[in-house]
Amino acid sequence: MTTIISQLLPADLAQAYRLEKQCHSHPWSPETFQTNQGERFINLKANINGELAGFAICQVVLDEASLFNIAVSPEFQRRGVARQLITTLSEHLIERDVMMLWLEVRASNLPAIRLYESLDFNEVSRRHRYYPTETGREDALIMALTL
Repeated sequence: MTTIISQLLPADLAQAYRLEKQCHSHPWSPETFQTNQGERFINLKANINGELAGFAICQVVLDEASLFNIAVSPEFQRRGVARQLITTLSEHLIERDVMMLWLEVRASNLPAIRLYESLDFNEVSRRHRYYPTETGREDALIMALTL
């Protein structure tokens, strides 16, 4: 299985949206994908055998960046795709003299939290009742990685 990480292009957004709906209980809208493009963003995709396996959307502001969204196709989860996306993203951010990468993650998403911790992210804070759920709301953990 060869994973190729490259830039997520506007032509990829329809595929990314389909993947988003498979991966997230409360997915972004197609419009949100459109507005998270441009010079301030480093958006990456992972292709495996010509198929979109995952993506990461990251906004850069001065010397900080925020990972807004990351998704990996259920059939490719637990195979290192998210790790490769974040590692490649970190390399791009370092090249742009970014000092800190921030993200928010559902407090219930233990596999993602373990991944982020293994990549040296630290929990910085908690946003109470931030994410919608089927039955109410849940907390978000704010995590940061010093680059």
